[in-house]
Amino acid sequence: MQKNVNGRLIPAAAAVAVVVAGCGGGSLPEVNLVPSGVTDLGFKVYRATATGSASTAAGQDLLTAGLGRSGLVNTAAATLAAFVDPVNPTADELRRNAVQSNYRGLVDNTVGGGFGVLYGPNIDLAGKSTLGEGLVPGVEYIGVLDDGSGRKRVTMAVQIPDSFDVNAPCVVLGPSSGSRGVYGAIGTASDWGLKRGCAVALTDSGKGMGLNDLSDDSVHKVDGTRASRTVAGSLANFAANITDAARAAFNTAFPNRLALKHAHSQMNPEKDWGNDTLAAAQYAMYALNQQYGPSASMASNAKTVRFTADNTMVIAASVSNGGAAVLRAAEQDTAGIIDGVVAGEPSAQPGSTTGYGVQFAGAPVAAYGKPLMDYFTIANLYQPCAALAPSAALTEVSIFNYIGLTAQTTTATNRCNQLAAKGLVAGATTAERATSALSKLRAAGWTADNDAMHNAHYALGNAVIISMMYTNAYGKFSVADNLCGMSAAAVAAGVPAPMAANVRAASYATGNGTVNGTPATVIYNDSVGGAKAWNLGVSPSSGVADFALDAALCQRALFTGVDTVTGVALTASSTPTKAQSDAVKAGVAEVLLNGNLRGKPTLMLAGRSDALLPINNSERAYAAYNRLVEGSASQLSYIEVTNAQHFDSFNAFSGFDTRYVPLHTYFVHAMNAMYAKLKDGKALPPSQVVRTTARGGAPGAAPAITAANVPGIAATPPVSDQIVFSGTSLSVPN
Repeated sequence: MQKNVNGRLIPAAAAVAVVVAGCGGGSLPEVNLVPSGVTDLGFKVYRATATGSASTAAGQDLLTAGLGRSGLVNTAAATLAAFVDPVNPTADELRRNAVQSNYRGLVDNTVGGGFGVLYGPNIDLAGKSTLGEGLVPGVEYIGVLDDGSGRKRVTMAVQIPDSFDVNAPCVVLGPSSGSRGVYGAIGTASDWGLKRGCAVALTDSGKGMGLNDLSDDSVHKVDGTRASRTVAGSLANFAANITDAARAAFNTAFPNRLALKHAHSQMNPEKDWGNDTLAAAQYAMYALNQQYGPSASMASNAKTVRFTADNTMVIAASVSNGGAAVLRAAEQDTAGIIDGVVAGEPSAQPGSTTGYGVQFAGAPVAAYGKPLMDYFTIANLYQPCAALAPSAALTEVSIFNYIGLTAQTTTATNRCNQLAAKGLVAGATTAERATSALSKLRAAGWTADNDAMHNAHYALGNAVIISMMYTNAYGKFSVADNLCGMSAAAVAAGVPAPMAANVRAASYATGNGTVNGTPATVIYNDSVGGAKAWNLGVSPSSGVADFALDAALCQRALFTGVDTVTGVALTASSTPTKAQSDAVKAGVAEVLLNGNLRGKPTLMLAGRSDALLPINNSERAYAAYNRLVEGSASQLSYIEVTNAQHFDSFNAFSGFDTRYVPLHTYFVHAMNAMYAKLKDGKALPPSQVVRTTARGGAPGAAPAITAANVPGIAATPPVSDQIVFSGTSLSVPN
């Protein structure tokens, strides 16, 4: 591989000889400095080489935290390891459990679903089980990026494996998926990068488990341990921007409430995901130079610069929100840091829907390119009702009942009835109203491939969680604003309750940064009879349990700027107000992508059955938008996988095991293809549909997956599988 260094193309291995011109015509080595805005917290050695090894104080490695494949696989024996003191776990214990829960959160960790067989720590990059337990020894640097406000607090972890090749240096940039913490790409970016011998630069992108318990003002520190806001100081991952007096008043009115970083930082962190990813790349170069750079002088510990983005292969690669972050980083990369991009199931939000189109099976799709806040507030309104439509039934099992919330079908029926009463769906029966609600989702970009997933997504609260968190984040609202009458808290018997000390102490490792119930739940403050968990919420306008419909109507109005029922424009005295809506819309505008990937080789992946981020609104639309913006200079290939949905971890459940295959296998294929492109100049596979074969069989007992179920990405796909551009439209075959 060659790169341009100071105007000359030179081999990467020779780049160490490049120096910066000094005074008097001589030359001096460039001193390695911590990047601007970054606080370097130093590094730890993680050199466990077998499960249970105590070769380091923590007994951990970089990839599996010392747990290995055996500690990550889904078995009764592979539960989260216990803390010695459950109320005061150590930073090392929290890292171990955070790695375990984040890895498991990203993949199906059952053997039948492919873990340890097609992918996992023990599987090498050729797909063979040759790596034993899969432990990767090395060192890990931790740094924190701030913008001078003391509130941004982006955590970065640079993992440098012992196998790093100084003569062929490579770095994988792995921003976290979802709202996860710094290890939120451990099962994707780290798994591939560390096996390849690359350094991996992880970042939480200003998200993560920043949980401020307002009752005692305790917070997470960067290392996951808990402390008071005062004691944590500059090492607090997040503390709500609220005075003591305001907090005391809020606690009196709304006891036992919590503030979460992604929702309540008042910084709209999504707008910075790209630049945060680029900052992680700069920190990675610093860490590599600290490890391998020559000493600057005999009299100091300073090192000189050996590795730069000019002589190091840099691949930006992650999934979901992390996938959006790497696309945004590529768009913002004016310095040419990134060489290639792999974006798996990204929440890609095109900045425009003008000048291009999307076709499927030869016909224009109903809708495409909607911003995330648009389609999630639609889902929050209609999904629970639509899940009752005959064509949307997951016949193998009702997730409404499967997860133990047996009352949800009744509540979903109430939602259908109340939508009808407000004129938002048509029909006289529940089935007719549900079918009408499903048509609303279809008109907003979902497809028939998503139908059977609506049940699961709403039962697990995904639309509620995103609508609550992102309206707050985009509008930069304070936790004290209780936007649309919603807040966050631990619950007991369905109402806000103090969080147990051991639960709060473990939350860095067990939580994913959202209000998904672990440990925080969305609370409907305005529920009839007092504040309740969202799924028990009784709307004042209906007087029945309807999943807090009034809050969903409010959140939809925040995006549209009009009352959801009457269509009347919001005012200064309406609920919500016009000012609140304007703030949300301004935040949405800050995060839209511009479509210019600067000619970087890019592979973007999507599962056709993704009901969380419907592909008409994200990947298909972004692929078309990028072609409009970059034209023939575009090097984006779009890979659409049949029988794949957003959450591979769902595939472990009955009814999902028979229907869906792991999209993660294609992330690995894409990373291998990108590496071959950058190292050897091999062409990327063209845009295409990959046709997989579902496992089938009996729900809950699907036959074990094999490589035949998940064929590779074709170098030369047949015409019937090719995704092409016809005029100004992306054309996807059936």
